[in-house]
Amino acid sequence: MAIYIAPYDPQWPAEYAAEEARILEVCRGLPIRLEHIGSTAVPGLDAKPVIDILAGCPPRASRAEYVAALRQIGYEHKGAFGIPGRNYFRRGSPRSHHVHMVSWSSAFWQRQLAFRDALRSDASLRHEYAVLKRELARTFADDVEQYASAKGPFIASVLRKAHDEIGGTIDAAR
Repeated sequence: MAIYIAPYDPQWPAEYAAEEARILEVCRGLPIRLEHIGSTAVPGLDAKPVIDILAGCPPRASRAEYVAALRQIGYEHKGAFGIPGRNYFRRGSPRSHHVHMVSWSSAFWQRQLAFRDALRSDASLRHEYAVLKRELARTFADDVEQYASAKGPFIASVLRKAHDEIGGTIDAAR
């Protein structure tokens, strides 16, 4: 499957909001925090047209009820999918949504929000990332894992800068 980077779509925040409402409804009674992450969460940034959702639950919470709830609304549970401490879900054909469920006190949670917020607040950084993503999509057109891995050094540098700027409260390691 070829990597497709779409121009920013101003409908992405509304798509996130609609999915957030669905998830909150099915998870009624469970403690959960939701955040729109990934490139579709950054106004003006080109992105793969997939809505990424960061779902936070309490530390050490059993994830079984969350998994069952998300399955009810069409999400496929893929387990940790290579990232310890995460429950990864996807929905749609073609894929339209990803949910990354982690503890809301985890380093993964902090890094995702720090990276998103850095891109939201810095137009030159956002442009640099957009150029990099398009270049990598051409280079690794049919290899999503290589594409994602090749973005790693850029992401790590942004997180190191964010870590330094806020006094060392972000674990900048991937």
